[in-house]
Amino acid sequence: MSNTMKAVAIASAVAAALSAQTNVAHAASKEKCFGVSLAGANDCAAGPGTTCAGTSVTDYQGNAWTLVDAGTCAEIDLPKMADGTDRQGALEALDRDLPA
Repeated sequence: MSNTMKAVAIASAVAAALSAQTNVAHAASKEKCFGVSLAGANDCAAGPGTTCAGTSVTDYQGNAWTLVDAGTCAEIDLPKMADGTDRQGALEALDRDLPA
């Protein structure tokens, strides 16, 4: 194998390793936030009544989650509930806005 081919192989391996490290860091900067997605816009594994991404049936469904930037879940601006109570996202499933 020529020196040029070895250099290309090494550069490719380094680039792949850096790319993988960047993807892991990006994923680590996200967290599951329950109760913030609109109907049909949740990420995977929403809870009873849903099977995976995009299957929530209620806006702000408490057991449906969406990945958000870490540390922002409770700060997302959401409309008040019908009774005027503030609605807020959470890092664990909520017992509100569940489908009937």
